[in-house]
Amino acid sequence: MAPDVLFQIAEPGESRVKHACRTNAVGIDLGTTNSLVAIVDAGKPICLTADDGAGDAGVAGDAIVPSVVHYAEGGDVVVGADARDRLAPDHPRDTIASVKRFMGRGMRDAEATRRLTPYRFAPAATAAEEGVVRFAVAGGRAVTPMEVSAEILKVLKRRAEEALGGPLAGAVITVPAYFDDGQRQATRDAGRLAGIEVLRLLNEPTAAALAYGLDKQAEGTFAVFDLGGGTFDISILKLEDGVFEVKATGGDSALGGDDFDRVIAESMIDRHVDIGRTDDTEPHFVRRMLDAARALKEALTADAEASIEVALADAEAPTRFALTRAEMEALVAPVLARCAGPVRRAIADAGIEPGALSGVILVGGATRMPLVRRFVAEAFGREPLADIDPDQVVAMGAAVQADMLAGGASRDDVLLLDVVPLSLGLETMGGVAEKLIYKNTTVPCGARQTFTTFADKQTGFDLHVVQGERELVADCRSLARFTLTGIPPMPAGMARLEVEFTVDADGILRVSAHEQVTGRQTAIEVKPSYGLTDAEVERMILDSFANAEQDVETRLLVEQRVEADSIVAAARGAMSDAPELLSDADRDAITRAMADVELARGGGDRHAIRAAIEELDHASKEFATRRMNRALEQGFRGRSVDKVDAELGAGKAGGR
Repeated sequence: MAPDVLFQIAEPGESRVKHACRTNAVGIDLGTTNSLVAIVDAGKPICLTADDGAGDAGVAGDAIVPSVVHYAEGGDVVVGADARDRLAPDHPRDTIASVKRFMGRGMRDAEATRRLTPYRFAPAATAAEEGVVRFAVAGGRAVTPMEVSAEILKVLKRRAEEALGGPLAGAVITVPAYFDDGQRQATRDAGRLAGIEVLRLLNEPTAAALAYGLDKQAEGTFAVFDLGGGTFDISILKLEDGVFEVKATGGDSALGGDDFDRVIAESMIDRHVDIGRTDDTEPHFVRRMLDAARALKEALTADAEASIEVALADAEAPTRFALTRAEMEALVAPVLARCAGPVRRAIADAGIEPGALSGVILVGGATRMPLVRRFVAEAFGREPLADIDPDQVVAMGAAVQADMLAGGASRDDVLLLDVVPLSLGLETMGGVAEKLIYKNTTVPCGARQTFTTFADKQTGFDLHVVQGERELVADCRSLARFTLTGIPPMPAGMARLEVEFTVDADGILRVSAHEQVTGRQTAIEVKPSYGLTDAEVERMILDSFANAEQDVETRLLVEQRVEADSIVAAARGAMSDAPELLSDADRDAITRAMADVELARGGGDRHAIRAAIEELDHASKEFATRRMNRALEQGFRGRSVDKVDAELGAGKAGGR
């Protein structure tokens, strides 16, 4: 163990970070409003400040780098406090804030079309470009959210390298637990653009629990309530013997403090009729109103009332806006109420009562608000734990995980077990969603299932990967489509397609398909073009509960219809292949039974379809027996009894 250090002496410009017992792997909290980088030093996670490294992006002594990027006419890029405070008010279209809300999203997403958005979006040149937002900024450039995020990551990387005195060994970057596959891929891509080796994507609530558990040596079941600038997560985690197991997770990937700012800004506009005449799509006006709303919100966290003066282009003098905490809380309460549903579902999914929790951990700057803390206390029936800085705890947990992955000394016996936020599956006949991996399954995980052909002479499989909790594909979200071709024509049911889903520790899905008869195979890394909107996430979960009984009934009906089509096709094929084995009575009975199946199939009673299928099976039983007997006779013709007996004996010996 390293000796205690009484004094730490550093030359001007040298790092003030101690160098004992550490790796060059870092944890990064890439936040909507602010971002941080942390390391583990002497066994403890610490967030690096501007004094420790590159200080141009933040205030001296402050660990926070505002997640704001300005693109200048000459090609220069400014990141952090200077971009937020000096450049954003005068250059709102060229200064991108809260870019995390656009990660993995497309031009048709609600985030790109909502009111009070000061940005100018570059039109998509092709249909494929519709799947990625592009900001039109100074110099005629169009930048994606991944590129904007990469600029923030570059600053954090530079700060860490200067503090550590060398290149990074890699980084763990945190993401909201409710980020879907596309949003996770976009975050990983941003890391690569910044020149960072992304060791792992870690869910933010898990990172917070990791930092809290290691710091306090706590064990038990905890809820992590994570309300940041742009996202909300609720996770239930069990901490026991070094194992951090996520029991359930939920949230909203488009809900956070930014939404509080918007409703406050809209109220400020509506309450001042003269200002309301200003075009609320004009970027300078929008940027100033959002900034003023944020400043009032932050001031009212500590004070009962606050005011601010805003210089507007169409006013001779600055306009004064005043707001009390009670007025602000009345405005934001409906937005905050959207957290209640995910909280209830996460508790139910975890199979616990709120009273059984060991504690509730607060994460994210928005949890500093008294209203939010009262909301959490009422939701869980206990006061939340807030003795660790909610802005820093995620980065600290990420640093601990990075140190472990890089072979550091931080509790190498700790095991993290995250979960899949939404079920994953395939479309099968009739539009049924066949789930392979279920919601809240621990990652990394995988599942295999074998499928077969429905039609004769089918030479390929169209695979449709979906995500959601409903029973029918039409009610789920499409993730990807791909095709396996080159299958030789075979009778229906002969081909055997084994499909494997694997979800890695980052929560990223890969799908492979292998046709077992021919050996043909294909694979895809699922990259949806854009992420789930808040409405889609909420609809998926709520609808799965509200329509559960009807969904199951509809699925059973669809499956009976598929079976009816299959058995009628098989009966027709058999009658065509062996007409000489049919008596007139058999032919009439089977034909009538097939007609009854087709009639029942057109109705909505699955029990009637089942009964008609059974009647067809009964009507064709003697015909099927004659076909089987003839097949056996042909198979054994010309072979001795001793040889057949020997083969049967070998088969029994080798079986189990």
